[in-house]
Amino acid sequence: MLVKDCIIETGVIRSGMLVREVFSECGRTHVQALPCVNKKGEITGRLTLKNIMKFSCLPEYMVELAPLLGGFLSCVDNAEEKINQVLCSQVDSYVRKAGVFTNSDAPAIKALAMMERNDTSYLFVVDEGEYRGIITIQGIAARMSEIVVCAVDRGG
Repeated sequence: MLVKDCIIETGVIRSGMLVREVFSECGRTHVQALPCVNKKGEITGRLTLKNIMKFSCLPEYMVELAPLLGGFLSCVDNAEEKINQVLCSQVDSYVRKAGVFTNSDAPAIKALAMMERNDTSYLFVVDEGEYRGIITIQGIAARMSEIVVCAVDRGG
């Protein structure tokens, strides 16, 4: 099984776009990250849902004290206002370094090994400088479940 068998095609992020657009595209494609590209279409960074949430919604003390927090938090009384503020902000301040790429002809097992080595659950797929999509652990698992027939499935 090759990376191209598991690619999830996504849109890309450009400078000046809104966080809302990132959330929408990630939700549509069921991925947690998108590449940020320049005017030439070259990947210059990445934007992850985790980073947006972490840096815009979670004060550091909440992360540290998470096991001790109760069910009601007075600091989120204005949550709707904060959500609106975050979603209507531009993406530029949330962009991080580009990360690791793979190509569409690489074996999926190599992509898994690269994900493990780099402590991530996704890789951007780039062929000859052109972004093709993203490969995720979930996408590989879904593809594997489509192609493998177990003895139980055959009534055996």
